[in-house]
Amino acid sequence: MSDRYDRGMKVRREVLGDAHVDRAEAAKTAFDQSFQSLITEGAWGTVWASDRLTRRERSMLTVALLAATGNFEEIPMHIRATARTGASREDIAEALQHVAIYAGVPKANHALKLAKQTFVEMEENDE
Repeated sequence: MSDRYDRGMKVRREVLGDAHVDRAEAAKTAFDQSFQSLITEGAWGTVWASDRLTRRERSMLTVALLAATGNFEEIPMHIRATARTGASREDIAEALQHVAIYAGVPKANHALKLAKQTFVEMEENDE
């Protein structure tokens, strides 16, 4: 593996947690091996590993971009990551207000619903 892959795996674990990454790794097959390497090196080993933005800022941007583009399936995962990135509930609410203005109220509304549900689950599970 490359240095970028190793750095990406380290950052991915720090942001998403070992349990999530372990589940993703266990589910990996020959079919998606290349894709998993791509996101580990590109998303985690390059973008998230950069020190130009804080993890808190990246977390807010990620949730906002997922909501703005209608990619709702990953929002709960990134809400759970806020426990490790330092993005507060207020940060996420502010980011989603930007989504409402610049990308549409329905997208922000759905993302807020997912965020609220996930924060409740995190409280219930002491995450």
